[in-house]
Amino acid sequence: MVPKTAVILAAGLGTRMGERPKGLLKVARREILYRTLTLLRRNGVGMFIIVTNERYAGLYHEFIEGHGLNAELVINPEPEKGNGHSLHLVKNHVSGRFVLVMGDHVYGEEFIREALRGSGLIADRKPRWTDVGEATKVRVKNGRVEEIGKSLDEWDAVDTGLFILDESIFEITEALEREQDGDYPLSEIVERAELPVTFLDGLPWIDVDTPSDLKMARRMLAKTAVKGTGDGFISRHLNRRISTEISYLLAEKVTPNQMTLITFALGVISAFLTLVSLPLAGILYQISSILDGVDGELARAQLRESRFGGYIDSLLDRYVDGAFLALLAYSTLREPLWYLTALLALLGSVMVSYSTERFKAAYGEDAYGSIPALRKLPGKRDERIFTTMLFLLYPAGASVRALFLLLAILTNLRVCLTSYLVSEKVS
Repeated sequence: MVPKTAVILAAGLGTRMGERPKGLLKVARREILYRTLTLLRRNGVGMFIIVTNERYAGLYHEFIEGHGLNAELVINPEPEKGNGHSLHLVKNHVSGRFVLVMGDHVYGEEFIREALRGSGLIADRKPRWTDVGEATKVRVKNGRVEEIGKSLDEWDAVDTGLFILDESIFEITEALEREQDGDYPLSEIVERAELPVTFLDGLPWIDVDTPSDLKMARRMLAKTAVKGTGDGFISRHLNRRISTEISYLLAEKVTPNQMTLITFALGVISAFLTLVSLPLAGILYQISSILDGVDGELARAQLRESRFGGYIDSLLDRYVDGAFLALLAYSTLREPLWYLTALLALLGSVMVSYSTERFKAAYGEDAYGSIPALRKLPGKRDERIFTTMLFLLYPAGASVRALFLLLAILTNLRVCLTSYLVSEKVS
C-alpha cells in the first residue's frame, strides 16, 4: 500500500550552492521540490510535511502557496545539527507508514513509482547519474542495512535519499536525542534501525550538491524523457540520440509549445522547398522529424505534459506530411496515374497514425502497449521521413515515382496489418 504522507528534509543552508535553498533551485524550469512533490502526488501521496530552517521558511511558504500544495512546514531552529534531528521534529505530525525523501534530490517518475512499492531504504546497486565518490554507500546483510556511510571501502549499493518508513523509527530518534543532544545524522538512524533495503538499480535519480550536479540533473531528465513506446526504428537509433541532446540544451530556455511551433514551421518550409530544391527539402524534412521529438521530451522533462499538447502536435504533424507530399507531387509528377499513386501514399501516411489513435479512442488503451507486434511493423512517420530524404538526395523523376509507390504500398499495408492485429486482440 502506497503511503499517503511524505516528509521532505530541506533544512540545510545550501552552502555549496551560494546559501540558497536547494529544494527551490530549478532544473528544466521546475523547482527540485516541485518535481518530487508532483511525482509523489501522481502516485498516490497526498500530504506533505516540509522540514526547513527559519531563514528559508518564508520562501518555502511562498512556494507552497504559489503551487496550491497540501503541505505543512515544520521549522528546524537548529539546522546546523545533523539531519536526523530534522526527522525527529516530525514525530507528532505523521502516523503509520510514510515516505521520507531528501529535498535536494531529483528523481525520475519511474524511480518514484517503483520506490513507493518498496520498504526501508531504497538503494541503487548500479547508479548511472550520481557521483558515487560523493554518495552515501550501504553495506547490506540479510536484506538489511549493516553499515552506511560515504567512506565505506566495501559496499553493496548507494543510498538514493528516499525511504519508506513507519512511526516506529521515532523510537530510534528518541534514544539518539537523549544520547547526542539532537546532533546526529540520518545515516546513524538508518544503521541503528537496521532498515530493510529495497534495490532499484539504474533508474534515474541524482543528489544535487553543486552547480555541476544541476547540469547533470538536466541531462538526466532530458535523456530519460523519451516516451516508452511508439518510436520507430529511425527514432530509436538516430533521432532520439540527437533530439535528447537538443532537449538538454533547450530545457531551461524553451517551452514545449514553443518547440511545437518551431518544428511545425520548419516542416512547412521543407514542404515549400520541394518547389526549389528536392535535396534541401528532404534534409530539412528530416531535421523537422528529429526536432519533432523535442517538444515531447521537454514536456516530460519540465513536467508540462498535457493531452492537448499531444493532440495539437499530432494534428500539426499531419498537416506537415500532407503539405510535403502534396507539393512534392505537384513539383515532380505529370502523369495522372502517378498522381493517384501519390494520393494513395498521402492517404496511407495519414491512416497509419489514425489507425493507432482510433484504437486508443475505441478501447482506451495505447495501441503500442497493448499490441507489441505493432512496434515491429515498418512505416512509422520517422521511418517514412528518413526514407523520403534518402530518395530526394539524388532526385530524378524515376526516384520520386519510386518513392511514392513505396510509400503507397508500405503505409496502406501497415494499416491493413494493424487492422488484422487489432481484430486478433479484441476477438
